[in-house]
Amino acid sequence: MGLRHIALRDFVIVRELNLALEPGFTVLTGETGAGKSILIDAVQLAGGARADAGVVPQGGARAEVSVEFDVPVRMKPWLDQGGFETRQRFCCVAK
Repeated sequence: MGLRHIALRDFVIVRELNLALEPGFTVLTGETGAGKSILIDAVQLAGGARADAGVVPQGGARAEVSVEFDVPVRMKPWLDQGGFETRQRFCCVAK
């Protein structure tokens, strides 16, 4: 299972981000405070981790996180039961 795409809007310090990832090995690099951990937190949140009000920027109404994964077809029934939206053959979207 691989991460294909992540989109953030008003999530912690990120105003808007659309990041498409290619198959293979991906490395996140950057200086302290650049937002690497924020991306990881967003993926965890989309996967069911608990969030707190701190993910919404001060004065904001809400934060949005959307992720797409490549998943094996055999997982589709399980994902459907869990309330995940599945599209096409190998894509799962958590919103």
